[in-house]
Amino acid sequence: MNDAIVDAANRHFSATYFEAREKFRDYVAKAGGEAVVYPSAARGPGRAELSTDVAWFGDRRASCVGVLVSATHGAEGYCGSAAQLDWLAGKGHERLKPGQAMLLIHALNPYGFAWDRRVTQEGCDLNRNFVDFSAPLPHNDAYDLLADCFVTREPDGPVVEAAEAKIKAFREQHGELAFRKARSSGQYRHATGVFFGGFGPTVARQTLERIVADHDIGARELVVIVDYHTGLGPYGYGELQCEAVSGIAGYERARDIFGLSVTSPDLGTSSAVTLSGTQDEYWQRLLGERHVYVCLEYGTFSPESGRTAMRTDHWLHAYRPSDIETDLGRQIRRRVREHFYPDRLDWKEMVLLRSRQVQRQMVEALQR
Repeated sequence: MNDAIVDAANRHFSATYFEAREKFRDYVAKAGGEAVVYPSAARGPGRAELSTDVAWFGDRRASCVGVLVSATHGAEGYCGSAAQLDWLAGKGHERLKPGQAMLLIHALNPYGFAWDRRVTQEGCDLNRNFVDFSAPLPHNDAYDLLADCFVTREPDGPVVEAAEAKIKAFREQHGELAFRKARSSGQYRHATGVFFGGFGPTVARQTLERIVADHDIGARELVVIVDYHTGLGPYGYGELQCEAVSGIAGYERARDIFGLSVTSPDLGTSSAVTLSGTQDEYWQRLLGERHVYVCLEYGTFSPESGRTAMRTDHWLHAYRPSDIETDLGRQIRRRVREHFYPDRLDWKEMVLLRSRQVQRQMVEALQR
């Protein structure tokens, strides 16, 4: 067993988006899946072409469908891609029964994956972009107070020291939870800032909507979605997070499938704060109680490490875009990548072991 999981970890994780895409296409072809390519207008390093790749397995008329999503946050795609490849290599498609199907969405945010950024080509956090833009947007006044601290005009020196002093004072006055909400719950005013939800639907959001329409997902009786993420929680642990938009009813549906390790912001058990504009807002609008959504969030390193890496990444793209493909830009990319993708065997093993459990539970739910 140990040798098998080590071998899988070594084979299924990739060093770049382009390697991951090539592997996905190869694995899907060998498994006989129905493949569809959704080209992106964005370009990767060296002007390389990008795409979201999709594969369908199982009954085209299935009433019960599982959906595995990778790279909602681009730089977190290494994890989700490997999990999708692991399902294919393990012949998960052969265990589907009549009336069941699986939809694999590889690199939903290909720009972010290719450039080792969390954000989309518009600079948006895709998991804050699923709000109803025809309604008033959520306000995050606390973010406004700290906006210049989260993304500073310089990457180091006195400007950063002053920003850290202001952040420290906010934490001392308002507490750590208020700080986390201010920074990460979502904001809709600062286009070059972190956790920016956008001024309208992103291309990646529209791609998801096209995929869902093309595969008639809205007509299914049960849809179970596992959306792979990294960067929050204990190192290597895969937390199954529900979102507030589905409420306690959504949490209970997820718990019935995945067990008591499922967490909820409504209950205060999630390592994430309540977020605006998550992907689950889309699934909730589309399917209501006919869906179960979980974010499978794998911990990496400390939140402060991630905060520093993201600050520098956003600084680069806001203030020094001419350096994106220089040695400085590549160094910043490596820091972001290393935070969201610990290229270590123990972490990879933990990812796949937990993923296999979750995928098994998911397919069992489709068979009920």
